[in-house]
Amino acid sequence: MDIRPIKSPEDHKMALARIDDLMDAEAGTPEVAELEVLAILVERYERDAFPVAPPSALDAIQFRMEQAGYRQADLARVLGSRSRASEIMHGSVKRLSLTQIRRLHDAWHIPADVLIRDVA
Repeated sequence: MDIRPIKSPEDHKMALARIDDLMDAEAGTPEVAELEVLAILVERYERDAFPVAPPSALDAIQFRMEQAGYRQADLARVLGSRSRASEIMHGSVKRLSLTQIRRLHDAWHIPADVLIRDVA
């Protein structure tokens, strides 16, 4: 078992190939231990090398609407305003108000830390 930190795309490629080789390892063997360590190293490298930008508030709202089958009318009911729902959905609003954040968080369980970001 020759395990080293993953520092380059080539190291990453080799680690993924080795993981592929180890996928059928028997439980309790040194190969499974190697697989676990490599998986941790690959996850860390990918997290650092390929960061994922957090969603905007609008992305989070649209995702939740799609998940739950909500429409703009449902958003308007939560916010208490059809025009405000329309403005949010069209990106005409830069930020949500604290009241809107609370309502969306309470009604649709969207994390408040996502809703405080810019809408678009």
